Amino acid sequence: MSLPDRILVVLAALSGLLGVALSAAAAHVTGGGSLQTAAQFLLFHAPALLALMALATNGAVNAKLARLAGYVLVLGLILFCGDLSRRALSGLALAPMAAPTGGILLMIGWVLAGASGILHRRS
Repeated sequence: MSLPDRILVVLAALSGLLGVALSAAAAHVTGGGSLQTAAQFLLFHAPALLALMALATNGAVNAKLARLAGYVLVLGLILFCGDLSRRALSGLALAPMAAPTGGILLMIGWVLAGASGILHRRS
């Protein structure tokens, strides 16, 4: 497994860890709906990132495109979940348009993940 792939596996694990932490925080914070949404996104994407890297490593998908999809998904999670979490905890935005930009990146990441299967050349 290449270093970029191992980094994505670590980021997937971090996504799962943060998803669990935000789930717990949402249970204890008044109005934790945004935290719960962020937690769910992190928890849904953690196993998806792991699966994507497993498929890339096993040659089931186009590895370069799968890797790109993984990094786009991670960037989308940072912006989307980071903005929701910061707003819920401090009332401040992460950056202007962070959540919508993150959401769009998540959608693009999923398109790239699908394309990695379609554009895979079988040997």
